Amino acid sequence: MTERRIKMNYEDAKKFVSIASRCEFDIDISYNRYVVDAKSYLGVMGLNFNQILTVEYCGYNEELERFLMCYAMAC
Repeated sequence: MTERRIKMNYEDAKKFVSIASRCEFDIDISYNRYVVDAKSYLGVMGLNFNQILTVEYCGYNEELERFLMCYAMAC
């Protein structure tokens, strides 16, 4: 299980869902105790973008990795 911490805004979230939807593995995105499927547009749009978000996944996709690196937060 890989875990990344990111910060994004509403426009970035639309791109994130699009990328996540093309991945063949499960991806969860969360903050505090609120966890949603990263492939769910409605779920991701319900997140608080003022918070640092945690992305958890098991798998590898180069496009997803590039996106996450661009929005990565220092731990």
